[in-house]
Amino acid sequence: MTAMWRAFFLAVGAYCCVLGVEALAIEQAVLKPSGQGQQVVPGKVITPPDWAPWSLMGAGAVVVLYSFTIPKRVGG
Repeated sequence: MTAMWRAFFLAVGAYCCVLGVEALAIEQAVLKPSGQGQQVVPGKVITPPDWAPWSLMGAGAVVVLYSFTIPKRVGG
């Protein structure tokens, strides 16, 4: 059971770090427009705030480090 939590927190932390790096690299993201027949709905524009990249990378790093401190299960 402990290995599952370790893997979960490692994945969440890595995802936050990657998302922070992506937010640092882009100025804005446009979601794919959806269209049904002749009617096309324009995509939504997402602009990450200035604090988002560093906060996501910092929080992700803390969660990754936490995942390494979870004790390994001894025995069966």
